[in-house]
Amino acid sequence: MHVAFVHRRGFGQFAALAADLVRSGNNVSLITETVDQKIPSVRVIRHRAEAGPRASAAIARHLAVPDHHTRIGHRVAETLDAMTRQDMKPDIVVGHIGWGSMMFVKDALPHVPALGYCEFFYRSQGADIGFAAGDEPDLDERKRLRLRNVAQLLSLESMDGGISPTEWQKSLYPADTRERIAVCHEGIDTALFRPNPGASVRLPDGRVLKANDPPVVTFVARDLEPYRGFPQALQAAAQIVRKRPDAIFVFVGGEGTSYGPPPPGGGSWKSHLLATLDVPADNIIFPGVVPHHILRQLFQVSAAHVYMTYPFVLSWSVLEAMACGALIIGSDTPPVREVIRTGHNGILVPFFDADALAEAVLGALNNPEASISMRAAARRTVERRFRLEDCLLRQRELMAAMAGRPVA
Repeated sequence: MHVAFVHRRGFGQFAALAADLVRSGNNVSLITETVDQKIPSVRVIRHRAEAGPRASAAIARHLAVPDHHTRIGHRVAETLDAMTRQDMKPDIVVGHIGWGSMMFVKDALPHVPALGYCEFFYRSQGADIGFAAGDEPDLDERKRLRLRNVAQLLSLESMDGGISPTEWQKSLYPADTRERIAVCHEGIDTALFRPNPGASVRLPDGRVLKANDPPVVTFVARDLEPYRGFPQALQAAAQIVRKRPDAIFVFVGGEGTSYGPPPPGGGSWKSHLLATLDVPADNIIFPGVVPHHILRQLFQVSAAHVYMTYPFVLSWSVLEAMACGALIIGSDTPPVREVIRTGHNGILVPFFDADALAEAVLGALNNPEASISMRAAARRTVERRFRLEDCLLRQRELMAAMAGRPVA
């Protein structure tokens, strides 16, 4: 079977599935703007990258983003049309619907099944917008958010089905579309991400960390910013090290702003917050963005892993940490509640309560034996619901049902 993946930024969420399909003898193509990694035997077809959203007096307010998405959709459709003319027509197209890439797939290939990856549907209430105090959207913002979903709605209308990684992310989509959206995560490699009592990790500054020698608290995000609870985590760290001066905090992540606004005056949230907090430099490590194997080792030596998030996309990192048997201390927000139950496989605290977070982390550091059962339950949760082999099988079954024949 010829499977064509569509994603602006390389393989993204489809990497494991694409590699698995190649291993079993399928013909796999990737239609993209940029390439994030190489997978042997995958045909990569790059279409021209469109310049970002641009406001113009010729278009109505807030139409810059839908216009940008439409131009991306045109590029993908042109690519699929060219593939058809060159006898490279796929048997199924699987793609991310968030940036317009899938808008015209069914126009270019009316008889080819299309499966859309449904990651996040923007809402003016009930999700990330309006979550923080004083962040109520005004009329203009609500209109902007509604138009932000144009590409997704047009894609969903024409596609044969969708797939969403979690139940909560699926729940954000309009009710009349949900019956066509299956829930299946991309999967976590539990053979790779597993507990290792003898693990150690060497950080870029040369320091070597081991489990409980000294106690290590980990925090991971694409960027260190409010959407992922970095301010509360740093505030909690400042409190904790005064009571546990032996504790080491490792904050992994970039210094950009992936989601939400930048700090007052610009710059990074890290610099902005460190200027206002008394945090001992010896106790706080900022290694930046680290390779995946270093991340795994950090999870394996972690005495407590802090995972905070707005009601937004659930990060792979928290599931990988759970698979490594880390104790998760997370935010009591919908994405996290779907996988963590306090006292069973982790601990949840109110998102904006840095004191409660500090108390929970201190409790874990002061009484590590109490978390043993929760750590084991966290791994079982991932094995039962997110194991890579099971998720790949589920994705293959969805594709086979759409294509009307088994996927090799």
